[in-house]
Amino acid sequence: MAIRYEEEHRIFHLQTPKTSYIIGIMEGRYLLHLYYGKKIQSYPDFMRHLPIRKGRSWECEDVSHPDYCLGTLSTEYPCYGSGDFRSPAFHAEYEDGSAVTCLTYAGYELYRGKKPLKGLPATYVEKAQEAETLEILLRDELQGLEVVLSYTVFADFDAIIKSVRVKNAGKHSVRIKRILSSTAYVFDKDFEFVHLEGAWARERHIQKMPLINGTMSIDSKRVSSSHYHSPFLAIARPSATETQGDVYGYSLVYSGNFLAEAEVDSKDVARIQMGINPFGFQWLLEKGEEFQAPEVVLTYSANGFGEMSRTYHKLYRTRLCRGNFRDAERPVLINNWEATYFQFNEEKILDIARLAKSAGVELMVLDDGWFGKRNIDNCSLGDWFPNREKLPEGITGLANKIVDIGMQFGLWFEPEMVSEDSDLFRAHPDWCIHIKGREKTTSRNQLVLDLTRQDVRDYIVKAVSDILESAPISYVKWDMNRNITEIGSAKLPTERQQELPHRYILGIYEVLERITTAFPNVLFEGCSGGGGRFDAGMLYYYPQYWTSDDTDAIERLYIQHGTSMVMPASTMGAHVSAVPNHQVKRTTSLKTRGNVASVGQFGYELDLNTLSEDEIQTVKAQIQRYKEIREVIHQGQMYRLRSPFEGNDTAWEYVSEQKDEVVLMHCTIQAGVQRGLSQVKLEGLDPEATYREIDTGETYRGDFLMHVGLYFSNDRDYESQLMVFRKIKTVK
Repeated sequence: MAIRYEEEHRIFHLQTPKTSYIIGIMEGRYLLHLYYGKKIQSYPDFMRHLPIRKGRSWECEDVSHPDYCLGTLSTEYPCYGSGDFRSPAFHAEYEDGSAVTCLTYAGYELYRGKKPLKGLPATYVEKAQEAETLEILLRDELQGLEVVLSYTVFADFDAIIKSVRVKNAGKHSVRIKRILSSTAYVFDKDFEFVHLEGAWARERHIQKMPLINGTMSIDSKRVSSSHYHSPFLAIARPSATETQGDVYGYSLVYSGNFLAEAEVDSKDVARIQMGINPFGFQWLLEKGEEFQAPEVVLTYSANGFGEMSRTYHKLYRTRLCRGNFRDAERPVLINNWEATYFQFNEEKILDIARLAKSAGVELMVLDDGWFGKRNIDNCSLGDWFPNREKLPEGITGLANKIVDIGMQFGLWFEPEMVSEDSDLFRAHPDWCIHIKGREKTTSRNQLVLDLTRQDVRDYIVKAVSDILESAPISYVKWDMNRNITEIGSAKLPTERQQELPHRYILGIYEVLERITTAFPNVLFEGCSGGGGRFDAGMLYYYPQYWTSDDTDAIERLYIQHGTSMVMPASTMGAHVSAVPNHQVKRTTSLKTRGNVASVGQFGYELDLNTLSEDEIQTVKAQIQRYKEIREVIHQGQMYRLRSPFEGNDTAWEYVSEQKDEVVLMHCTIQAGVQRGLSQVKLEGLDPEATYREIDTGETYRGDFLMHVGLYFSNDRDYESQLMVFRKIKTVK
């Protein structure tokens, strides 16, 4: 069994293929985090081996065991108010005005499989035998509050999935102020705090800093996981690399306000916590009601960041993404946004589509500007009916013509938004998020619809569904281009106004669940001004995401490298765009733009009619090559061989599960005078096998590629190579 309770030692022992996670019950009351790391077989007599002992003076003793105190114990789910002065995981206010919660152990349940989380995205099982789940019940007897800590262990993944559910079993209402989903510990501070920071068009750059005494945190208060910080945190040894060293990963499956923090106490113990951001959060829990918090996926790697990432990649690709497109080869697309912006008509789109079809593109996507009177970004959001001046036969006519060309047709939406200059806003001015009497802050000339309201959610579902039913639409790009201000709802009662941020996220999850279920044969790609809401929660609804609005190949080296810390290549939208690049004005070769984009979900975002005949032939070759290798890129294992954050070049490798096909992408950032060659050693190959590089025909043994490697010169700015190796089958 992956999870067992050892009565003799009063511990729960959770085992993945390579790791152990151990929880102890102290004095029959307190639940303690004892160990998380390399797999061990036993943890006997844990009271003698507790990593934290009471210090002298100023600390609050536990009356049942005066050798220890709650302020220094590694409490598995710490609460506010009873002697632990570190940041709690849980804080509530009660009918009597008190805010102290004292949770004690009250039992457990162990079962095969994994239950869905009500209203929330979550990892899942297809068969019960894939996983085991432990639910530990904690109870505050005075207030009648029950907390269930859930732990799932998959048989094939080195991951622990944790979540929290609270039930008000008392006589009065409870106001939850803080409910984090996971608390864990490392028992010394010789670690680095590793996270993914960024901004619009500069998402998910890797940042590392040493743990210090005190609290280090990242968060979002934007009612979105945001461009600025990803809901992911790693705690890693300073010496950890891609291939060696202790790394602990924490990834929140949630798309709204979040908090991830590491607090190092006076004894150099770090408490790592993650969950819904307590800032601006509260939830009124009436008698008999439950509140479900989102889940956190923990993974430990003794072999560096690469192993951590590959665990996330496979788990999220196969047991978080869902639907008909989860394992399918997805089409090469062309999007008209950077080709035309708002200035297009039906014939212009058809011109782009005809040439794209001849080059091998499979899907034509019409972006912003097709609806209402939308010729600039100051109007018409919410009016989801075709602009007949641009599209005389509407979406139906254009889509049918694209299909007649031999391509699939896709469409851009931004359903969560509304323009003040729109029929929808004029009819329903109270449908936007706002506070009566306060000026409304706009961003990109738009407001946000109040998805806490059922009538608004129903409108969005109907408006999008009507369009999808009207034409042969195979793909939807679902955008969300601003964050939320003036947080208030015309519908929510006064005592529930601060529930809006979480209710909004529950609302978008409901909308996406209804629409994706109704249209299972439509490929949905997420977008939020690029990668502003590219998080694990959204992967439950979208199997791919527009990684960034920055399409420059060199900027994408950093963005895609950082994104790959958690997200698999199969989820990363990556396009070839025009030069000079529209975001940074850089000119890179079509070859390099294609090589960098081809190791994601590949597409184009330019007018192919502006290219020369030689460039069109290059595009055709890029598409043909991509179609040959997309399976290994999307379904194989990724190895980050060289980092743009640590040097002057980047190298990524993708290896099939059978180790019979390998793709290597290398790119120099800047040339230099008399610089040495870059030595790139491959990983994950069969050392006894012989591999042939398909363009040159040269052959290499696997051990040579892994231990000697290949050498690349750095004598030209932005030069890149895409190499494909296939194992030579031997005849016995």
